[in-house]
Amino acid sequence: MSLTLADVLPSAAAALGVEGFHDRLGITPANHVVVCLIDGLGWHQLQKFADSAPFLAQYTAHTPMEAAFPSTTPAGLASLGTGLLSGQHGMVGASFWFPENGRVLSPLQWGGDPVPVAVQPEPTVFEAVARAGRRVVTIAPGAYQHSGLTRAALRGSTYRPSEDVDARVLELRQVLTDPHQSLTYVYWADVDRTGHEFGIGSDRWRAALATADRLVERLHAELPTDAAMIVTADHGMVDCPADFRLSIDLTPGLRDDIVHVAGEPRLRHIYTRPGAQADVITTWQAVLGDRIQILSRQELIDTGRLGPVDGMIAERIGDLVAAAEGQWMLTSHTDARVSSLIGQHGSWSPDEMDIPAVIVRRI
Repeated sequence: MSLTLADVLPSAAAALGVEGFHDRLGITPANHVVVCLIDGLGWHQLQKFADSAPFLAQYTAHTPMEAAFPSTTPAGLASLGTGLLSGQHGMVGASFWFPENGRVLSPLQWGGDPVPVAVQPEPTVFEAVARAGRRVVTIAPGAYQHSGLTRAALRGSTYRPSEDVDARVLELRQVLTDPHQSLTYVYWADVDRTGHEFGIGSDRWRAALATADRLVERLHAELPTDAAMIVTADHGMVDCPADFRLSIDLTPGLRDDIVHVAGEPRLRHIYTRPGAQADVITTWQAVLGDRIQILSRQELIDTGRLGPVDGMIAERIGDLVAAAEGQWMLTSHTDARVSSLIGQHGSWSPDEMDIPAVIVRRI
């Protein structure tokens, strides 16, 4: 079975000697483990632009692991936090139908309604590690500290708000001076943000990658000899130029018999009127051809991409799911801002699904 993002924190816990976890990454025992997640940094992008990341470039030959599916931040962070895939933790997309309150939930814009633990009740790895007596710390921007996604996917740690590279390095230094065993999670968002707005390989994106590389190098310099650091990502990214954008709302026939459109431009959850699924499939296939793959809910579950799927979680998945191929994207007024961006992710291409699994230690 291939390694996935869901293996990272359980492996870190095992390296710290916490019972009930298995180290699939081969970290080996450590007194401190640091997990640094660079949002949006796919393995293929790191390989192609290794000259902008000279520290990480030393490790680009390592075999990638797989992101959680869909290849989007809510699914990825929930898989990181729980050690489970989307079919169990329930973050099945960038947005999805939440039957319990009859609304579409967008985890990246989520406050406290619905209650996070009701949406994602599975215990997190952070909670288990803290119960085992290890120190658990999250170092990330203050804006995310009380978000619904943080409380659903990453609860159980002490949160240290940190807004730049210097602040993150300082916070890690303080954690590592404590002799007690520790698990520290460091999050960095700018590679993803810049890729969305300016595209992969743009001057702005390469500068953002260089900054992320310096962050990793400086975090590494803080590690004592009894510590290990894992560098990974939640997903990669593809560029979707203007000529590859297909409007669900403006293309004749595509909105027929559809009640809700969710997900994101590369992976759409489509909720249909009762009994209309076959007609919608026929229309979408006729109009869009091989630019997408459209699957029923059960067909997606049967692919195994979501892992085992709990019965209640299955209701969150679209009646149909449309995955964009190549550089295509499916725009919608439901997420007009996201639909206007060049950099996208969510589907199952290697550029979106392959992520780094870099383990570094001080010698």
